[in-house]
Amino acid sequence: MKLDPQAVTQAYTRAVAVAARAPSIHNSQPWLWRVRGGVCELLAQRSRQLGVTDPNGRLLLFSCGAALHHARVALAAEGWRFDVDRQPEPDNADLLARITLQGQSVPNGAAVRLSHAVHLRHTDRRPVTTTGVSDAALAAIGTAAESEGAWLHLLRRDQVVELAAAAGYAQQTERAETEWIAELAYWTGGTRPSGAGIPDTAIPAHPTQTTVPSRDFGHPGSLPVSSDHDRTATFAVLYGDEDNPRAWLPAGEALSAAWLTAAQLGVSVVPQSAPIEVTPTREALRRLLSGAGYPYLVLRLGIADAELPSPEPTPRLPTSEIFETK
Repeated sequence: MKLDPQAVTQAYTRAVAVAARAPSIHNSQPWLWRVRGGVCELLAQRSRQLGVTDPNGRLLLFSCGAALHHARVALAAEGWRFDVDRQPEPDNADLLARITLQGQSVPNGAAVRLSHAVHLRHTDRRPVTTTGVSDAALAAIGTAAESEGAWLHLLRRDQVVELAAAAGYAQQTERAETEWIAELAYWTGGTRPSGAGIPDTAIPAHPTQTTVPSRDFGHPGSLPVSSDHDRTATFAVLYGDEDNPRAWLPAGEALSAAWLTAAQLGVSVVPQSAPIEVTPTREALRRLLSGAGYPYLVLRLGIADAELPSPEPTPRLPTSEIFETK
């Protein structure tokens, strides 16, 4: 059956609007969507790649993978059937995926619920409450990651101590680099691009009491922080079978699936990429996995204080900067 071109373009437009809410490293939103010939393409936007922090594009592809999963959720929630061709042109590293609509049927119930979670998902860097995440919730979040081809390794307490040492070493290593400090300041300070980056409202007003060091942004923000400690948080490593660009895109899809599932269940997720950004600490995380795979990200899972207001939503780029139609 031939699809109405206008209906197809409108469906892609709505999906891109949902995808724009996906998480990305330093809220850099390093993606570009392009619709032409009835096909929606996802491209890497290299001008928003963190050249110092992420020279090989690992975190860029995680971010774009999360956006791709958000778009898939949006289309499935509207009942669209579609094909996704990931990295379809080996000689074009920037063309990450093509989505082709095949037709429309009954909306996918699970996707509808996940699409609602898109509006609940956010990053709250404050300490979590003393209530731990239930085993059932952890299992559901892990299953969501597995549905996209990745796994969650829940760290034992002794492994959390090793993670804390690795995170501290990674941050110390990065802060010794002048170019790294300048890049972080660009994305989190007053010079950050309009509609992107991390505003002060998402950065704690003073260092938090955490078992594993959280990101040091180099300056205090305005997010009020209690004196609580995150001792009840669960730390997990998202990992997979390979560590290359073909694996990093679906790793981002797994991150999105796990995070949206967590949001549905009232579980706070804070991704921690610093231990991944530095080679020695990334290798240390692999040893924590006992050689079972390659680490992609560290996730802190916990229950946020419901009595505290959520941090303000981080800004988003205008549609004109992330979406093209021809």
